[in-house]
Amino acid sequence: MLVVDLDPERIKFSVHYYAQEGLSEPHKIDQWQKRTGHHVVFNAGLFRENFAYLGLLYKDGHPLGSRRHPSWQGLFVAEPSDSGLRKARVLDLDSEAFDEEQPPYREVAQALMLLDHTGRVRVRESGKYAYQTIVAETMAGHILLLKSLGAARLYDIAQCVKDVLPTVRQAMAMDGGSSSDIRILESLWQKDIDTEDRTSWKSLFAGNTGSHIPLPTVIGASPRE
Repeated sequence: MLVVDLDPERIKFSVHYYAQEGLSEPHKIDQWQKRTGHHVVFNAGLFRENFAYLGLLYKDGHPLGSRRHPSWQGLFVAEPSDSGLRKARVLDLDSEAFDEEQPPYREVAQALMLLDHTGRVRVRESGKYAYQTIVAETMAGHILLLKSLGAARLYDIAQCVKDVLPTVRQAMAMDGGSSSDIRILESLWQKDIDTEDRTSWKSLFAGNTGSHIPLPTVIGASPRE
């Protein structure tokens, strides 16, 4: 499991949706990074065959035409309009409110709740094996981006996070399978110590592992100015 620790006090998050940006078709993740210039880019939630996003999606405080999904309770939010709020959160819509008319955060993406603040796993044990992208919030307010190195069940990942990362407050699952993708700016890792056990990690950072499909929606992270 690859884990990227992002401090929202130092890192800004941005949602990108291909249609809102005037693109005729979705980009692959390397194209998204070149277009946006973000240091880290990862896939957002699920989408339909016509690339419409499934669930709430906001950019700069404006909804991008998608409705709240009635069953998925995970909500990644960032860049609050109120300075008293944390700069990024993983909300549980089962117990936390989100005002769609006056959104308290400008960047929003809804997906599946994985692990809540009580430690309860929120997915069924009978899930399928697939590559997974997880976004978690820690007790200290950091955002953890987790990417499985192989196919795994969401239930098993939730149990692993619960047992191995006790600082995680709650976590949500973004789209999995062939949509699960992450790319990290090469300058952040290319000068790292070159040892054999780091080869697979560097390939993952560069987006060289597995196949990459076009992603209609991604979330980018870059240092605050």
